Amino acid sequence: MPHATYSAYQVAQARTPPSRARASIVGMDSLAPLAHRMPYTAAFPKALGTGLLISTPRPITAELRGEMERFIDEYEHALSRFRADSLVAHIGNAKHGGHFDFPDWAGPLFDLYDALHAATRGAIDPCVGEDLIRLGYDPALSFTVEADAGERLGALHGRAVWGRDVVRSSGTTLVTRSPVHVDFGACGKGYLVDSLGGLLTDSELSRTSHVKSAETTNPTCQSSISDSKRESAAPEFVIDAGGDLLARTNKPIRVALEDPDDPSCAVGVALIGDGAFCASAPSRRHWEVAVNEQTHLAIHHLLNAIDGLPVQQTEAAWVAVQSASFGDYPTAVADGLATALFVADPNELRSVFVFDCATLDADRHATISAGFPGRFF
Repeated sequence: MPHATYSAYQVAQARTPPSRARASIVGMDSLAPLAHRMPYTAAFPKALGTGLLISTPRPITAELRGEMERFIDEYEHALSRFRADSLVAHIGNAKHGGHFDFPDWAGPLFDLYDALHAATRGAIDPCVGEDLIRLGYDPALSFTVEADAGERLGALHGRAVWGRDVVRSSGTTLVTRSPVHVDFGACGKGYLVDSLGGLLTDSELSRTSHVKSAETTNPTCQSSISDSKRESAAPEFVIDAGGDLLARTNKPIRVALEDPDDPSCAVGVALIGDGAFCASAPSRRHWEVAVNEQTHLAIHHLLNAIDGLPVQQTEAAWVAVQSASFGDYPTAVADGLATALFVADPNELRSVFVFDCATLDADRHATISAGFPGRFF
């Protein structure tokens, strides 16, 4: 297999089999062993419109589930552009702009967008929400492109820009001077996953999980379990949000790199233990627009915010981030980078973030960083 070196990345390039698809979403390919190790599953089917599953070795308490449901609702009320009552919707409807105060927990999310916007030279920008609406990915999901979209898409045509037309004030306050349609989808789902993971880590489940494990291993040592050890114990869990995965497990789990043309097949496999693994591809969120009777244009949601157009050169991206690399938000970082790889060189991103990745381009060539925890078939 030929190799090429791209600055910080040593990659292996290989043509995928013709029968395989060109994009994927992460999915667990070893459900039986996981179900044996973590037999309890809490489902949140409406979270962010796609749903998520939390697998644990012990059941989540009703109190913890209620706390999670309340946070999901608070999260969507702040950040979902598909809710008419959200803060994001208010920003888009504010005729003369204004000051919009977000919850304190949104601060690290905005920090991440600042970093991604700078690292991609503006190609990742929450203000891309306006472009998505013009292309038909609006709150009503009309999938109808506006007639003059081509003349108004992107920062190049005067669309609002993060940091200029949407300015941060006091950490979590966004200031605008006119209506701005923002979309936090590039990192938003991953950030929610991390937030729920934090609730799990801080929960009674964490302390119970550790204490039960110690008692089972050595019932005679119960009195030696210190309070500090009880408090610092981290539980095992897996959160699967349909393409965004956070795993805290003693033994790695296998995840499939899904074939979007045939979800029963995979183009590769990865092993994930303590960290986040996220995928991005247009295959599950795309639509066609008839230019004329002979021509149909394929549209998807992965845009370059500079020109506002769907990216064509990259078909799929997978990113692995270790928990230790980004503290409380590895999934948000992996989620954002999986999108950023469609519009930026991995080596430039590597100068800011620590991660490993694999990509699949339009010619069906795979590029894999040296530390990526998986392989293509």
